[in-house]
Amino acid sequence: MRRPRIVKPSATLFVDGFRAARLRVAALRFALSIGLGAVGGAVFFALALPLPWMLGAMTAATGAALAGAPLAVPAQVRNAMIAILGVLLGSQFTIDLFDRIAEWYVGLSGVVLSTALAAGMAYVAFRRLGGYDRVTAYFASMPGGLSEMMVLGETLGGNGRTISLTHGTRILVAVFLIAFYFRLVEGVAPVGLPVPAGPAAASWIDLLALVACALVGYPAAKALRVPAAQLVGPLVLSAALHLSGLVSAHPPGELIAAAQVVLGAAIGARFVGMAFNELRRIVLLAVLVAVLMVLVTAGAAYGLSAATDQSGPVLFLAFAPGGLAEMSLIALTMGSAAAFVSTHHIARIILIVIAAPLLFRLAERGRRSLS
Repeated sequence: MRRPRIVKPSATLFVDGFRAARLRVAALRFALSIGLGAVGGAVFFALALPLPWMLGAMTAATGAALAGAPLAVPAQVRNAMIAILGVLLGSQFTIDLFDRIAEWYVGLSGVVLSTALAAGMAYVAFRRLGGYDRVTAYFASMPGGLSEMMVLGETLGGNGRTISLTHGTRILVAVFLIAFYFRLVEGVAPVGLPVPAGPAAASWIDLLALVACALVGYPAAKALRVPAAQLVGPLVLSAALHLSGLVSAHPPGELIAAAQVVLGAAIGARFVGMAFNELRRIVLLAVLVAVLMVLVTAGAAYGLSAATDQSGPVLFLAFAPGGLAEMSLIALTMGSAAAFVSTHHIARIILIVIAAPLLFRLAERGRRSLS
């Protein structure tokens, strides 16, 4: 006996068709983003420009987004690529690194000092020059935790779009300035692949262990509500395996280059849907503040380098107001400095995410008591 044919209601068919269409559109937008990013990265690589795969992708995607291209990089894909970078950064931790642990106290003190100076200067600029309200100016001025600062600022009544755009611009400007500074002034050329190419750099057992660091580290750190969980969790597990001597390999260079393309395209895609007239005032002020932040942190880094054996350029990267992953990638070109730099940026992000809302509430309470 034939089973009766089950016919879906028309409403269900419509919903299924709508979802399928949305998935196709999302896939096309993602493919366009990665395609443009890869082309931009290849051009920068051919021109031997610094950090080519990320900066090239960032440039191409940003230009296309401002021109109206429908770009999009899903957060899940971006987080997966950042987890891969976390595994790579964890592979830079060695026992020898901790022989100079005393130098880290000076560096971590410099993180607090340079962050406070840069944030205070940015707040004044946003209030005086931009006319931002207190909440928006405060959370836009904190150099770290883009998504966390946007969410906290919106929750407390700030303009989330302005906060997000300001932080996106800060990262964009800081990465370009610092990468080209190291190329033109310090003679460090972050070009090509940051690690040896090809999967031959690791055995299949090592590769499985590195994959496990990403698959376990990210959700575990997220469950513990660790800031920048997608990078910190895999980094900690990878560092633990490398410090224990169980693993000595790193992810293949081609995979790291792909991660940089995705990261650069994701930064550029943030500017989708924004008209030049809308952007002009916010972005110009954000660019000015980003340049001043870079100068402040550079001054603090080179000033404190006399108090430690760590070089000024390494401290500059450790204090820089760019993204954790982006600054750590530049540090990879300087060998073991990557672990030092990434640790300081993690400290900066944790400090800002924890202290920023607390200090804001205390300041608001004090202001209300005086009024």
